[in-house]
Amino acid sequence: MEGRGEMKVRFLGAARTVTGSCYLLETEQYRFAVDCGLHQGNQEIDARNWDLSLYTPAELDFMLVTHAHIDHTGLLPRLVKLGFSGPVYATEPTCGLMEIMLQDSAHIQEMEAQWRNRKRLRHGGKQREPLYARQDAEAVFPLLRPQAYNEMFEPVPGLRVNFKDAGHILGSSFIEIWVDSEAQRTKLVFSGDLGRPNQLIVREPSIVETADYLFMESTYGDRNHKDEDTSREELAEAIGYSYGHGEKVIIPAFAVERTQEIIYTLYLLHKEGKLPPDMPVYVDSPLATKATEVFRRNPEFFDRTTRELLENGEDPFGLPQLTFTQSTEESKALNTLSGPAVVISASGMANAGRIKHHLRHNLWRRGASVVFVGFQAKGTTGRKIVDGAETVRIFGEEVAVSARVYTINGFSAHAGQQQILDWLGHFRTNGMQVFLVHGEYQAQQTLAELIEGQYGLRVAIPDYLEEITLHPGGESECDTSLQQRLPQVDWDWLIQQAQTQLDELHSRQTQLARHPMEEQWEIRDRLQEITSQLTKLISGLANT
Repeated sequence: MEGRGEMKVRFLGAARTVTGSCYLLETEQYRFAVDCGLHQGNQEIDARNWDLSLYTPAELDFMLVTHAHIDHTGLLPRLVKLGFSGPVYATEPTCGLMEIMLQDSAHIQEMEAQWRNRKRLRHGGKQREPLYARQDAEAVFPLLRPQAYNEMFEPVPGLRVNFKDAGHILGSSFIEIWVDSEAQRTKLVFSGDLGRPNQLIVREPSIVETADYLFMESTYGDRNHKDEDTSREELAEAIGYSYGHGEKVIIPAFAVERTQEIIYTLYLLHKEGKLPPDMPVYVDSPLATKATEVFRRNPEFFDRTTRELLENGEDPFGLPQLTFTQSTEESKALNTLSGPAVVISASGMANAGRIKHHLRHNLWRRGASVVFVGFQAKGTTGRKIVDGAETVRIFGEEVAVSARVYTINGFSAHAGQQQILDWLGHFRTNGMQVFLVHGEYQAQQTLAELIEGQYGLRVAIPDYLEEITLHPGGESECDTSLQQRLPQVDWDWLIQQAQTQLDELHSRQTQLARHPMEEQWEIRDRLQEITSQLTKLISGLANT
């Protein structure tokens, strides 16, 4: 690459999926990354968190972070644990939120490791340490370097960076990067998670007009959102339904931004007389409680409407019947509480945290409501419920989905399809190359066709671990073969998982025997097919 101004970018996450955002860049002189997020989803995707050899953490010069969500920051503690010691640049609110979110994530990693290790002990498996611990999260904090919006800085000589408001969550940004070389200057833009106009609390997304390369999110590349008023009415409908049946409204919500937006919406419903005054509202997430305090400390980053409410003495983050629960005992008490209530709890995809307890106690109740207000990634409990599963597995137990399920995408902090296209329409750079990231492949294909048709831009959809060379002037080429993209297989982990599933099936023989005979034979045929495939696999290994 020397002297030619070339750069390499490797897609270490959020490539044809929506979690694990990380883009590793290598210029003629430096190695750095944009975001370092936790992979979340099924077991195969979760396994990506363990092997960070491609990062070579000790050789990274610095890190740029678009915003505080765990799917953009959640691997930083592990990266530091493995040798990264460079500065981490982000906006001031993002740094504040990261401190509480990474500690919370470390606590979850420690608790899940304890639970899995108890399970492994019962089956004679190997013990495994958590992905990272609290001290690893705390080791990130001295590395944080808060930056202001719209103030260019140089993390290293010859490379300039500017954070602009992405309008996604408090402190979120998209990042402009200028890289100087002997050949010429090249400009990259990373959209991070792009917000939508007219969203509660945060300001409108800023615009940008020039780039050679744009790395753009595509979460909702195949659909638009309902408007804010329609979404508020749908939430009021769910509240009315469960209030009338004397049951709870359970809202899985991301602790940062989404929880605060739901509180704000309930405040508006309260003002409109659409939230019964005798229906208590609980925020059951210590992280969301702390995040709400960070919001309160940063009103200068709110939109005009929210600032005016505060100036007039109103509190959009408060309700007469609102309670923030803190302790485990307070959380458990909600499950023995009789009568209608609204419970907001994390995680937003229902794959971790206290929300799992609330779903186990309420998902089977016919008068209850479960309201999803954010994106549900493939493989998560939330996605299974949204996709119409009759039962879901929570804490080793099959729980019937009998509650009324609402999916309200108007609360999303991500831009919808048309909003992405409108934001893209501000660019004035001929020949710009667009890379679609942070989206599922089908949504990305739909969006790519629209971008090519409306704007005539070249669009690529990188795959996981793909490496691309960026040339000055917006020309790129793929460098990585399939063999190079494939990470090392953790056979011990995979075989242990298979054994765990077989043991679980063995423990359910009595339940299997209660199924109608026709279903039993169908299950038998599927098991015989799996056994046949395993026999062929083992036979093939014996002959190699």
